[in-house]
Amino acid sequence: MTGSSPSANVSRAGGRIYPWVVVGLLWFVALLNYMDRQMLSTMRDSMQVNIAELTDAVNFGRLMSVFLWIYGLISPAAGAVADRVSRKWLIVGSLFVWSAVTFGMGYAETFGQLYALRAVMGVSEALYIPAGLSLIADWHRDRSRSLAVGIHMTGLYAGQAIGGFGATVAAAFSWQTTFQGFGLVGMAYAVILILFLRENRQAVEERRRNRRTAATVSPVKNLLKSFGLLFSNVAFWAILFYFAAPSLPGWATKNWLPTLFSESLGLSMDLAGPAATITIAVSSFIGVIVGGILSDRWVRRNLRGRIYTGAIGLGMTIPSLLLLGFSHSLPGIIGSGVLFGVGYGMFDANNMPILCQFVADRYRATAYGIMNMIGVFAGAAVTQILGQWAQGNNLGAGFAWLSVIVAAAIAIQLLFLRPKTDNMTQN
Repeated sequence: MTGSSPSANVSRAGGRIYPWVVVGLLWFVALLNYMDRQMLSTMRDSMQVNIAELTDAVNFGRLMSVFLWIYGLISPAAGAVADRVSRKWLIVGSLFVWSAVTFGMGYAETFGQLYALRAVMGVSEALYIPAGLSLIADWHRDRSRSLAVGIHMTGLYAGQAIGGFGATVAAAFSWQTTFQGFGLVGMAYAVILILFLRENRQAVEERRRNRRTAATVSPVKNLLKSFGLLFSNVAFWAILFYFAAPSLPGWATKNWLPTLFSESLGLSMDLAGPAATITIAVSSFIGVIVGGILSDRWVRRNLRGRIYTGAIGLGMTIPSLLLLGFSHSLPGIIGSGVLFGVGYGMFDANNMPILCQFVADRYRATAYGIMNMIGVFAGAAVTQILGQWAQGNNLGAGFAWLSVIVAAAIAIQLLFLRPKTDNMTQN
C-alpha cells in the first residue's frame, strides 16, 4: 500500500494500537452478523400477517433452523478457506453478501422465498467467524488474547440485543422496512472495512512460507492433512464436545428465549423480544469482560487458567437453565437470564484462546470452522426440538433439561484439557 492509504496511516499509529483497531472494526461486523440473523426471531407476529405459514410454530422452527444447518455444513470449509486466503477480503465479501440477503428479505412474499434467503444467509455468515477470530488471534497473543476475543464477542451480544428490537421497529414501520434498512447499513460498512482492515504482516509471511513449503502437495492433500492432524489430537475431540454441548442452551436462548419470556410472563412479543435479548446481551457483555481479564491473568500463573475460567462460566449456566425452565415470576426469569448471560460470556471469551493452546496458528480457522459446525448442528437440532416442545407448551421443561448436558461438558473439559503452552506453534 502507498503511504497515503488509510490502513497505512493506521499502521503508523503504532503496533500497540492497531491490534485494538482490528477488534473495534470487527466488533461492528460481529454486531451486524448477529443482528441480521436475530431479527427474525422476534418478528414472527408481524410477518405472519403477510406470510400465513409462520403462524405454525413448527414452520417457524424450520425457518430458524435451516440457517443453522447450512451455517454448520459450510463452517469447516469456511475455516479451511480462511487459513489459505486473505481473511480481510473473506470478511468483506461475507459481510456484503449477508447484508444484501437481509435487504432482500424485505421483499420476500412467500415462506419459500424466506426459507431460501435464510439458507443463503447461512452460507455467507459462516465465512465470518473463523476468519474474524483467527485474525484477532494473530494480532493479539498471550496477555491480551482472551480480553480481545471477549470484547469482540460483545459485538455479537450487542447485535443480538439490537436484533431483539426487530419487532419494535417492525411495529413502528413494517417488517419489510426493517430488513431493508439494516441490510443497507451492512453493505455500507463493508466499504469501511475495505479502507481500514488489514492482516498481520508477520502472520501473512508465515502462512506464505508454509504454502511455499507445501507447494508440491496438492490443495486436497493439504486439506486432508489439516483435518487428519486435528482429528488425531485427543484434546481437539474434548474441545469439540466442550464447545458443542453449551451450544445447545446457547442457541436455545438466541432462538426461543423471546418466546419463553412471552409465555412465562404473559408479555406481547414486541416487549418480550427486547426484554429477553437485552437481558442476555448486557449480562454476557459483563461475562466476557470478566472472563477475559480473569483468564489472561490466571493463565500467567497456571496454564489451565483459561480452562478453569470457562468451567466457572459454564457452571453458572446450570442453575440459570433450571430457573428459566420453572420460574414464572419477573425477578426469577430476569435473574436467571442474567446469570446465564454472565456465565455464557465467560465461556465464550475463552473458546478461541483455549483452542490456541492445543492447535497451531496455521490450522486455527479450520479447527474453529469444525467447532462451529458441531456447535451449530447442535443448535439446529435443539431449535427444532424446542419448536415441538413449544407446540405442547413445555418450552420451560426443555430449557431445564439442557442443564444436564452442560454438566457433562464441564466434566469432559476438566478431565481432558491439560495444555503445555498458551500458544501452540507446532502441530
